[in-house]
Amino acid sequence: MKNLDLNLLPQLQVLLELRNVSRAAERLQLSQPATSAAMARLRRHFDDELLVRNGRSYELTPFAQSLVPLVDEAMLHIQRATGVRSGFDPTTSEREFVIAASDYAAALIVGPLRGILQQEAPHVVVDIVPTSGVQGALADYSRMDLLVGPTGYKMQGATKQLFRDSFVAVADVGNPLLQLPRLTLEDLVGVPHAVGYFGEGISTPADMLFESGGVRRRVAAVVAGFLSLPLLVEGSDLVALVPRMLASRAQRGANIEVLEFDGELEAALVEAMYWHPSRTEDPANVWLRSVVQRACSQLHEIFPVTAHPVTVMGVQAG
Repeated sequence: MKNLDLNLLPQLQVLLELRNVSRAAERLQLSQPATSAAMARLRRHFDDELLVRNGRSYELTPFAQSLVPLVDEAMLHIQRATGVRSGFDPTTSEREFVIAASDYAAALIVGPLRGILQQEAPHVVVDIVPTSGVQGALADYSRMDLLVGPTGYKMQGATKQLFRDSFVAVADVGNPLLQLPRLTLEDLVGVPHAVGYFGEGISTPADMLFESGGVRRRVAAVVAGFLSLPLLVEGSDLVALVPRMLASRAQRGANIEVLEFDGELEAALVEAMYWHPSRTEDPANVWLRSVVQRACSQLHEIFPVTAHPVTVMGVQAG
């Protein structure tokens, strides 16, 4: 350890993450010459280039790739060792927490979460960051205190269920589909769909609903996440499947109708919070988890759904 200034460790973590000296300097709030000097010292210490140019960008060397989980894990334990307190008082604390969440989860929980913070912890800051680039590995928790995400995708860490939602279909109020006396999955796949994309090979419960019915949607638009889907549907002939509470939120400002699915066709979505096991007994993290859980307990009251009178049934026989 005497051969390496440990102050370089946070700089190494950011350089490995961003793979760009200029962007790393901005993140670290250092000058570019200072960050370049740190990069040179790290290269000398490890006897490796760490970052190599590939066209107009940089990529990690194989050795640098092997460092990523080790550095993230080391930073997590350093932060825990230097940040832990025997107790935590939210009424006086000025601590800054980081929660990673999808656009859908963030759109639901930010309101009730802020309400609790204003009453109980007026000086605490909670930053909500996107889950893009998060693989659900333990090393990811070096950059966050909690992760809010769906169950069933092999997320690592300690976990606790937060709330359950289910998918509904949304369409513009003038969509001809709404004039049908009854609807089936076959009717639904006969119209163009807008769908949310979450990464290569990742299927949502909405995707699996159609797969289990043996039918394929006609995809006309693809966007990242669920949040913008109701906006794409409004004023168009598109249909989209979104979580029920997100549809409720969108109904407040958009001219859309919500179509329920028959009970046998329920596509459930269960959201949970995840954290590094080493933070399970940390008083600050315990408090943060309780706040998030209390915020989520309000969601079904905050986001009721007004549904179209026709329910989507299964595929017609014959």
